[in-house]
Amino acid sequence: MYIIISPKRILIVGTMVLTITVGIGTWDKAAAANGRSIPLATADHQDASAAREDRFLQALGAATNEEVYDALLEGQSLADIAGSRQTDVNRIIHLQVAELTAQLDARLAGGSLRQDQYEALKAELTETVKQSVYGRTSSQIE
Repeated sequence: MYIIISPKRILIVGTMVLTITVGIGTWDKAAAANGRSIPLATADHQDASAAREDRFLQALGAATNEEVYDALLEGQSLADIAGSRQTDVNRIIHLQVAELTAQLDARLAGGSLRQDQYEALKAELTETVKQSVYGRTSSQIE
């Protein structure tokens, strides 16, 4: 089986990797700052991660992560998946923007971002998420 690498897939996977990377960095600093042991921090992180995953799947109208993963591998965007399930794409966009904004807020508070960096990232956050959800550039989004 051959997997065709398209700009759409690169954008989607890149956004997912960015989200995971930012989340892990924020979690590591929060765990160290709170002085928690690793097992407790891991359990808290897993609970929070499961809650985010449930909200994401619910907003998308999907039952499992595997269902979403398979659809993305088939070349569908998150907007395509939501559309096929008659769910509002804006729910996904708002959810992802809110989660990434919370991560940016935590990074700013933790000192890993300067104010100017924070403002620049936050200013382009909604557009970046839209591009990821639709799997194309902003000029292609209706």
